[in-house]
Amino acid sequence: MDTQTLQDCLADLDRDLLQRDEAVRLLLLGALAGEHVLLIGPPGTAKSELARRLHRVFGGARYFERLLTRFSVPEELFGPLSLKALEEDRYERLTDGFLPTAQVAFLDEVFKANSAILNALLTLLNEREFDNGSGRVAVPLISVVGATNDVPDDDALQAFHDRFALRVPVGPLAQDRFTALLQLPAQLSQPQPRLRQSDLDALRQRAQAVVLPPPVIDLLVKARAFCEAQSVAVSDRRWRKLVGLLQVQAASRAGAATASAPTQVDAWDLWLLPFVLAARPAQGPGLKDWFMARVAQALPVDVVWLQRAVEAFEKQVEIEESAPATATDDSAGKLALARSMAAPGSEQVLVRRLAEQARKRYSLLHVQARLAQLDEVRERAAAALQTVKATSNMVTAQAAAHLWLPPQWRDAISAVHAANVSAVAQLVARADAVHEAFAALPMDAAMEGGAPPAVVLTD
Repeated sequence: MDTQTLQDCLADLDRDLLQRDEAVRLLLLGALAGEHVLLIGPPGTAKSELARRLHRVFGGARYFERLLTRFSVPEELFGPLSLKALEEDRYERLTDGFLPTAQVAFLDEVFKANSAILNALLTLLNEREFDNGSGRVAVPLISVVGATNDVPDDDALQAFHDRFALRVPVGPLAQDRFTALLQLPAQLSQPQPRLRQSDLDALRQRAQAVVLPPPVIDLLVKARAFCEAQSVAVSDRRWRKLVGLLQVQAASRAGAATASAPTQVDAWDLWLLPFVLAARPAQGPGLKDWFMARVAQALPVDVVWLQRAVEAFEKQVEIEESAPATATDDSAGKLALARSMAAPGSEQVLVRRLAEQARKRYSLLHVQARLAQLDEVRERAAAALQTVKATSNMVTAQAAAHLWLPPQWRDAISAVHAANVSAVAQLVARADAVHEAFAALPMDAAMEGGAPPAVVLTD
């Protein structure tokens, strides 16, 4: 299985679906890793469509689907009792065509099943085995996709809830996608069968050799501390499941590894954290923000110092531009006289000339001192702009190169960094405009005087 095949699978799964790029990636990754996925959301949000598409990706895979209720009986999932076996005093089920023989399964409203069904599912999901009569048989299960409207509060269901390594919120479409929803074709395109069991076996074998490098381990340690601070309870077993998913993700997107350069988990692979560690959908956004800050560096740039500096200089140049001439200069009187005596049509030119003369004049030393102090701010601003541009280019390139990162995450990351570049660039432009304004102040070459007090700046 190569990278192109995976890209084709993801494109097939996502085609004609809107705002489901997270879900399709997590479904496919869960299946590749042999883990189960829980879709959490209201009816009508394409949960069953997602599961059916996942099944179609695997060529020749058997599929099973059921809607569970509190009245569901084991026969609906595991098959009817064998009458022939009963005649021979054996309690066995005819499982062909039912869940024990499926490779991909979709269980809707999975938490509404009764305890008899849930207990049987626990073993089937975790050990990939089914108790049939007096024996336990292996099942060919690749992945079970469960669906629920709400996460259960019942403590008795927590063990079953924990069997789903990935928990994926699936909500209604945003308002800006409603028109696109109305324009979807009547028959949605379906994935092509591209993967087989042999592909999964080879990938999982490669994943065992994937290394967790020290920087990623350090991030995971910080993630655990963040979870503890936010009261997000994560079991040791779930941390181990996360590592397994990270290794499969890294193995699937990496080229041929060598002994000297083994495949490693990348920091960007940690975008999975909200979907593995969050026990409830409400906990996911905090973990996503943690990833955005720690890995994607997608935080508003801190340029308070530059903002205050530019504002201080803007205020100072405004004061100095509007300052009237000194008391010894009669330009102001001349201006008033011109306005009263000027003939119609000639007033504007004369008034403009005299208004310029009525402005306060500054010494060369004064203007040079202002420009010198402002140049220090402009140099810092230019350096800050170069830094945010370099960070933006680096981060957006890394995000774009990651095979599994959802496009909506890439767009959000790019938007934050573009906004940072724009914010700093605007402040640089304002500083340049202030520089031009100081340079344009009226000067008197013969005027003497010391340098003015520096504009007070605070970082």
